[in-house]
Parts: sequence; C-alpha cells; structure tokens
Amino acid sequence: MARTALDPTITARARTVVLALGIGLGGLAFGYALTLTAALAFQFAGVSLTPSSSIVLSVVLLQGVAFGSVAFAYARYRDAAERFITFHVPSLRELALAFGGWVGALAALIVIGIVLQSTGAPTASNQIANYGLEHPEVLLLLIPLSFLLVGPGEELLFRGVVQGTLRERFGAVPAVLIASLIFASVHFTSLSGALAGRVVTIAALFVISLFLGALYEYTENLTVPALVHGAYNATQFLVLYVSIEYSDQLQNAAAFLG
Repeated sequence: MARTALDPTITARARTVVLALGIGLGGLAFGYALTLTAALAFQFAGVSLTPSSSIVLSVVLLQGVAFGSVAFAYARYRDAAERFITFHVPSLRELALAFGGWVGALAALIVIGIVLQSTGAPTASNQIANYGLEHPEVLLLLIPLSFLLVGPGEELLFRGVVQGTLRERFGAVPAVLIASLIFASVHFTSLSGALAGRVVTIAALFVISLFLGALYEYTENLTVPALVHGAYNATQFLVLYVSIEYSDQLQNAAAFLG
C-alpha cells in the first residue's frame, strides 16, 4: 500500500509552531548562556556581586540583550523589521487601553488567586520573588526594570516575533493562543516547586498572556502590551515589597479599621 503524503498545509503549520517555539527557547537559552558567562567572568576576576547587581545583570542580559538580539536578528533575517518590531509612541486612546489592560490583568490575577485558593490547587513560586523575600531591596530595582527592560524585551520577542510569525500562518486568534502558550511555558525554568504546581502556575500565566496578545493584535503597537506587562510586574513587586517591609505597620493599622 502506498504511503499517504502529509498535507503540506499541516506540515507547514507544524514547522511554523516549531519555529516559533525555537525562537522563544532560543532567546531564553541565549540569555542564560550570557548570564552564566558573565557570572563566571566576575568570579574569575574576583568580583563579588551583590544581590541587587546580580538581578540587574540578569535582567539586562536576558530580557535586554538576549531577547532583543534574537528578535532583531530574526527580523533582519526575514527582512521584515517593520512587521515584527512595531514600537510606536502610543496615542491617548492606546494609553487608555494600556491602563484598562493593566486593570484587567490584575483583576484576572485576583480572580485566579481566589479560585486556586478555594480549590486548594498547588502552585509554584517565582524564583525572583523568592529572592526578593530574602533581599527586599531588589524588589525596588525590579519596579523600574519591569518598564525599561522586562516588558519591552519579552513583548518584542514573544508578541512581536513569536506571535507575529504565527500570525502569518494561522491568523490572529490562533496566533494569540499559541504564542501565549509558548510564553507561559518558557517560564517553567523560572518557577520552583512540584511539577503540578508549576503546571497550574503556567496555566495562570497563559490567561494573563492572552490579555497581552489580544492588546497587541488590536493596537498593532508593541508599546501597549509592553506598558501593561511592565505595570503588571511592577505592581506585584511593589505589593510584595510593601507586604515584607511594612507588614507590622499594616497589621497595626488594620486594628483601627471600622
């Protein structure tokens, strides 16, 4: 019996998904390699990094250098920088959408937290958050870095390039879904805890990522999801810092509430 040839459309779609996943993992691997190389270089030079400088170095090399380099290299390879790198000065309408997206993402986070707590579902913890619990001053640095590097770098790679590549083959809605799944999944390495907890946390990140992907498709401006992403992360770092540094004062203040 003759073998049935694969549908070229299915094959092409599978290749596009693999390519998109490879871009995301490639940026992550490149960033980790740069961070490890820099850490070894400092160690070899006898330079001891403080917790704050370690975090800054990691963010700069990963979200800044690595994600940016991979995104620009791919856009140049495709000769389509204007299609994948779409940062523009936001209009007032886009700023309003960014504000709404930030509020919506935080509301979704609260709802997800309530659902997970009520069902007793396991969750994982973020390694940077764990680091911040031991060194709260690092959280203050992460607030501006969320706007300057984390939001722009991750949105450039995962929304601009990954989602943009998927859109060419699948269209907008499937591209948002697949890119969000890739974005959430690559956070596996930054989580700590049991496998079940990591999977649940990745599922929650997938929901938040849908907000970012939908905003990008609607505005076609990477600045909008980058602002939402940065504000979303910065808000969590700020809340965590306040809860650590002022927990006693907050408890005392709560005693006087109505």
